[in-house]
This record gives sequence, structure tokens and C-alpha cells, in this order.
Amino acid sequence: MIDAIVNASRAQIEKLQFERLKRTLKTAYENVDHYRNAFDDFGVHPSDLRSLGDISKFPFTEKNNLRDNYPYGMCAVPLSEVARIHASSGTTGKPTVVAYTRSDIDNWACLVARSIEIAGGTPSDVVQVSYGYGLFTGGLGAHYGAEALGCAVIPMSGGQTEKQIAIIQDLRPTIIMATPSYMLTILDEMASQGVDTKKLSLRIGIFGAEPWSNAIKSEIRERTSMVGVDIYGLSEVMGPGVASESGITLDGPIIWEDHFYPEVIDPITGEVLPDGVAGELVITTLTKQAIPIVRYRTRDLTCLLPPTATSMRRIKQIQGRSDDMLIVRGVNVFPTQIEDVIAKVPALAPQYLLILDKKGPLDTLEVQVEVRSAFNTAREKTRAQQDLIHHVKSMIGVTVTVSIVEPFAIERTSTGKAKRVLDRRQR
Repeated sequence: MIDAIVNASRAQIEKLQFERLKRTLKTAYENVDHYRNAFDDFGVHPSDLRSLGDISKFPFTEKNNLRDNYPYGMCAVPLSEVARIHASSGTTGKPTVVAYTRSDIDNWACLVARSIEIAGGTPSDVVQVSYGYGLFTGGLGAHYGAEALGCAVIPMSGGQTEKQIAIIQDLRPTIIMATPSYMLTILDEMASQGVDTKKLSLRIGIFGAEPWSNAIKSEIRERTSMVGVDIYGLSEVMGPGVASESGITLDGPIIWEDHFYPEVIDPITGEVLPDGVAGELVITTLTKQAIPIVRYRTRDLTCLLPPTATSMRRIKQIQGRSDDMLIVRGVNVFPTQIEDVIAKVPALAPQYLLILDKKGPLDTLEVQVEVRSAFNTAREKTRAQQDLIHHVKSMIGVTVTVSIVEPFAIERTSTGKAKRVLDRRQR
């Protein structure tokens, strides 16, 4: 599945990107009313692309554009050519609908297979898919990719944590694909059952669908014998498999640049930033047929890094989302920053909830965090509380209150992404 283009020269990769980018712009302009109107309003035409850098002349695509064209307004092909339809949950408005031709499904499967292989997977592996199946792209995306690589697949889906554990113990999968927060939930339940998590059959964990900090990576690594890698994707672009980390170098997800053209922009000005400078990731699809996407603003914060394991560039592990940034008394705070600080206090587990509220005109931030059972005395909890307040103030620059709660008091996620923020300011 790791074909020659992955290790081609940069000149060969960029030549292929340019050819495919021209085709994407032409297809979008000729077949999608939204893009034709947006390009015309912007005063650009697909023929204006004369180099890869010229993509910056074209308008961005935002999630609202997908919602405004619900359900099929972004399709570049008739429904008779659509093989599958996925959609977001729509919890903050209309869902975003994404469609795939048969060729799109095949490309997606190959990219997820490539992602599993770069993580260290082989056709002899047994893969337990613990992402949710259904309209969410995670479950079926992982499933088709594992099958394309030749692996045996256990389509467990999310939830039923006790059954997940029984399957791991009885069927002995060697790879698990899940959200990192749900993997922690599985490990916590195993610990409560007295299962030795160092002796599991699992050798690789492929985790994605939510930002996760180095603290969570370290927690999973210390509690198991797995190599944990980061897989990146989003349904609006394809699903999981847009980028994935090498199980050898473990230095950030590799963008599969033969299928996606990445940019990083200043989230305020929209200016394209050079490689190595942090900003918001923007992606243009190069091979999508059903719904080509031009300069999609992912809102994910990262930077582009030079190639290592392959000839394709990497992204730094996602630090958060520009629309998840909390502003507390003028200080920018991301949940993953709090997560990293929690890891510096040995008594605290990486299960937390950030509660935003107001006291008069001022914003307040409370950190609810679980204590580890081995440190569950009043004195140890008081010390952990004081330490966390100090570390957050000194490292992030904001004053917080800390509530130490009992093990398992924070609600766990079993089917999706962890809920880390509760904002009460708009009550």
C-alpha cells in the first residue's frame, strides 16, 4: 500500500500535486455552483493556477459553506454516481454531508491501509475497530482500510466497554483503532478489573478523531506495551487517513500529499505561512470526485514540518482548534495545554473537565480533575490542588480554581470524542 510516490523526489510529488490541483479546480468550477460563484466573486478562474503557490489566490471553503449547501449542493457528480454518504452529527447546526464515488471509497481505503502500514501494521495483524460506525466516518474508514491491507477486522464500534475488554482478551487483536480518550476509558476499566494492561496482545494503537496531548500519549505508553500513533483526518475532507504517523519515527502525522495539498495560514489574516510556523491547517483535496474541496479551513492548529520517514511533509501534532480556544481574562488557553500541565502532577489522572463561568464581569475557569487512587488522601489531594494551580499560573498565565474529584467521577466517552469544556457564561 505504500506506493512509490510516497518516497519520490519533492519535484515529482509537486508535479503530481500541480496536475491534480488543476483538475480539482476545474471540476469544482464547472460542476459546483458554490465554487463557480465564489471564484467569480473573488475574481479568479482555474486557469489562474500557474504554480502551486497560486492556490493562495483562491477563496477558502468554510464549514458554513457545506451547511448552507445542505444536503447535496457541494456535489460535483450526480447522485447516481455516489456510492456512500456520511454526515456530521449536526449538534451545532445543520449536519455537513459528505459523499463518495466508488473511486473515492477505494482511494480512502488505500490511504487508511497506507496509514496502518506506516504505523507498523501488516496483513497478518488483527485490527479491533473501536471507532463508532454509522454516519461518523471513523468506523467504516478504519474498517475498509484494514481490510484493504489484508488484516482481519473486528468491527467492534464504540461503547460496550466491558465487551471491548472481553474481545481484546479472547480474540487477541494486535492493533486497536479508537479515540485516545476512549482508549483511556478501556484501560481504566481494565485496571478496575485487575487486568494486567502490560500483557495485552495489542502491539499498535492508532488513535485519532480528537486533539490529544503528549501527556495522553505518555499515559497510554506507560500503561501498555503498545506503540501509539496519531492518525489525522476530518469528514469534510475524507475521514481518517488524511495523515498518519510513522510507528518508527513517531514524529507527527505524514500528510499524504499525493491526495491532499496542505497549507498553514494565519487564522486571523488568512496569510499563508512558511513551513515550520504555527497556524491553521488548510487542505485542498486532489483526488476527490464526489465533493472536491478547495482550501478547507480545518480550524486545527499545527505547522508543516519537513519529511523524515517518507518524502512527504508532516504536520506537528494538533495542538487544538482555533474555535476551541478559550479566552480567560485576556489569556488564550487551549484544553491540551491544561492536559499537559496536569501530567506534571503525579497524583492527578488525565481525566478532566474545564468549566467556564462568570463572577461579576470577570471570566472564571475551574479545572475539575480526577485524583489517582494511590494518592487519595486529604493531604495528597490538597497538595495536588496547590501544585496544579501553581503550574497553570506559571506555565499558561491564568489563575484557575481546581476541584479534585474521585477516580471515575468525570464522565467517560464511549462512542465519540471526549467533552473537555463546559461553558456556562452564556446562561
